[in-house]
Amino acid sequence: MISISREQFERLVHKALSDIPPDIRLSIQNVDIVVDNVASMNQIAGTGIENEMELLGLYEGIPITERYGYDMVLPDKITLFQKPIEAICDNQEQITEEISKTLIHEIAHHFGLDDNHLDQLERY
Repeated sequence: MISISREQFERLVHKALSDIPPDIRLSIQNVDIVVDNVASMNQIAGTGIENEMELLGLYEGIPITERYGYDMVLPDKITLFQKPIEAICDNQEQITEEISKTLIHEIAHHFGLDDNHLDQLERY
């Protein structure tokens, strides 16, 4: 396990976001991307995860594919959880890779892909 400062972690999140191809990045609509230490009990509810240290990221909102009459609403939210990501990594390179992987996974939820679909895609 490795621990880095919140500032370093947030810089890695911004870098991962900037590395996403522009056509995809520009299609992300009305979403805040934030960092928190661990998931709250409210965030864990309904995920099937019992331990907050097992949740690396979370998309909270209405996927683009399900939006209808979507106007004047608060932004959706993608949260990356720093402590669980650090807990599964041994160095900063692994943290960088896990941030990117988790961010892409949560952005995929924003575009309407569920975990089953993402699991199938990861097999290829």
